[in-house]
Amino acid sequence: MAIQKIFIVGAGFMGTGIAENAATNGIEVVTYDIIEPVLERSKRIIDKNLTRKVTKGRMTEADKEEIIGRITWSSKIGDCADADIIIEAVSENKELKGKIIKEIEEIAPDNAIIASNTSSISISYLSGLLKDPSRMIGMHFFSPVPAIPLMEIVRGLQTGVRAKKLAIELAETMGKKYIQSRDEPGFLINRMLLPMLNEACVLVERHVGTIEEIDHGMKLGLNHPMGPLELMDMIGIDIELSVMNVLHEEIGDSKYRPAQLIRRMVDAGYLGRKTGIGFYIYDEDGKKIQPNTFILK
Repeated sequence: MAIQKIFIVGAGFMGTGIAENAATNGIEVVTYDIIEPVLERSKRIIDKNLTRKVTKGRMTEADKEEIIGRITWSSKIGDCADADIIIEAVSENKELKGKIIKEIEEIAPDNAIIASNTSSISISYLSGLLKDPSRMIGMHFFSPVPAIPLMEIVRGLQTGVRAKKLAIELAETMGKKYIQSRDEPGFLINRMLLPMLNEACVLVERHVGTIEEIDHGMKLGLNHPMGPLELMDMIGIDIELSVMNVLHEEIGDSKYRPAQLIRRMVDAGYLGRKTGIGFYIYDEDGKKIQPNTFILK
């Protein structure tokens, strides 16, 4: 089956990235959100990203307009009624995700599969909320979606063969390499990544090294393209806290218990690039200005 149209629930950072990546690879996309300013911001982000590629000679202005022409931004959930794949990409909250996928199932075509972009919540749990649990699968994308060539496909206990087949087809159509994971807390990548990010926060908390030293150390010493604190800022510190809470609750190991600094930063609204301040302070274009000295007191 050739995938013609996908419907993305959530026009935030991840949903916008998925939309841009899919449309760039010839797929028709509907990006849905109930908040109009979020939809408008999603449009601006994609236009800005594609304009940058035109400026650098990586695509033409005609290419850009063709890609944008494949994306519809909508506040009507009923627009999923003719989609081949519905991808839920809202915040990491299992009650919210569950509510959305149950609502989607009532509208979506019977042959459509429903996917979650969750990075930690059980696909088996989400599947169990549906009348047809076999159509549910995990499609975990990585930030920024247009640039990172990986999709993590997660099979719940009830996930059917067809859902897995379509997830693989979508990954390949979007130009992604894919890995497959059983439905374990954190799946493959976050199960390995989160303890490292958490420990980096502990090192800041205990003044073992500065924010910049920790990031430089990982980049120069281990050849990581981005330091752990820069990465948390890009993903969103609130999102990382939610994922750590899930892993700590389900696994129980102390290495997944969020550092107190992470909790305090979320309390303070220091969520990373999206709020202009996290471990670093950013300008309006998301360019890093300097480390956030407020958390070094």
